Amino acid sequence: MHALIAAVFALLFVGEQCFAWVASPPSTITPHFTRVSVVCRISSIFGGGSDNEMPSLPKDVKEAVKKCREATQEALQKQKSRMDIEFPVGTKFNVERLPKKKNTQKKQPPTQADLQRSDRELARIFVDMFQPVGGDQIAVVFNDVDAADEAKKKWKDDSTAKSRILSLDRRKSDQKKKKTVTKKKGFAAKLAQEMADGGNTGETTSGPFQLPDNTEVAMFVAPGPKELIIVEKICQQAGMETLIVLLNARTSLIEQWNTEEAAQLFQHEFETVFHLAAAPQDVAPNCLLYRAYPGKWTMARKPAVGAPLTILSSDERPNSVQCKDVFEGLEISQVEKKVEGALEGVASWFS
Repeated sequence: MHALIAAVFALLFVGEQCFAWVASPPSTITPHFTRVSVVCRISSIFGGGSDNEMPSLPKDVKEAVKKCREATQEALQKQKSRMDIEFPVGTKFNVERLPKKKNTQKKQPPTQADLQRSDRELARIFVDMFQPVGGDQIAVVFNDVDAADEAKKKWKDDSTAKSRILSLDRRKSDQKKKKTVTKKKGFAAKLAQEMADGGNTGETTSGPFQLPDNTEVAMFVAPGPKELIIVEKICQQAGMETLIVLLNARTSLIEQWNTEEAAQLFQHEFETVFHLAAAPQDVAPNCLLYRAYPGKWTMARKPAVGAPLTILSSDERPNSVQCKDVFEGLEISQVEKKVEGALEGVASWFS
């Protein structure tokens, strides 16, 4: 407990980094707590959020991350233990330093590596955000071992990235396969090898995936439909006392769920805490949907010149039909439509 208090107050004297947002002073810190009160305890670490209820779109990535953090604060204050976070596909958070590329007139579409880096950077931001909880109680879960290994490599020796980096895929990574020694080993050597493979993170490579017993915050990075089946089981096992965060799961794109229970969990029980992504482009091109908890849903359109303009505000998330009706009601000149047709993805609007 003393370590937790020290971690919280240490944050008050740390300057804001390009990607890290310093935690607000805790309103109260309960001397004794139980596992059931973990979400409430985390909320006290973050402090209160913004009182501004009027939705306003972020002007750039940095402000979007700030609004996401504030929305997370608000959700924790309301003791939400199931959170859904979504940023535009391929958002450049500029957390990881990249080699400078030659300037080209035509920008290339994001590669698979770019998309994986974007998801990893978002996870890195949230790991930093929850550091006061304690790194050994934070689980960051990637879909496969290679993605997990890349995060371990990038975050190694970073004091603000302490966490247990795990993977839903139970196979051994390619890196570990290369390191495997073929000679016979005794029991002690085999035990040491097992500890080297997964003992430092609480991860094993056999049996179904499970969170470490003392996990208080579990973040699942870009899980797809297949991975969400495992997440559903984890939610049942962990209970509501464990905070579970979906990062770029993009559940709205899933048209059919395996069971009604899964649909209920991911569409209703998980709270959309922060959402900034493209609206259905087939019916509302160059439009986005935005929400920061506990604010309203906002539909905005990116004109040929200038920042996105709000064209709809609603308490509920607008569906495809509503997005289409709003878009068709706009008066857009033919010239502007041609210019907008050449615009890039939503992520570029805030870069």
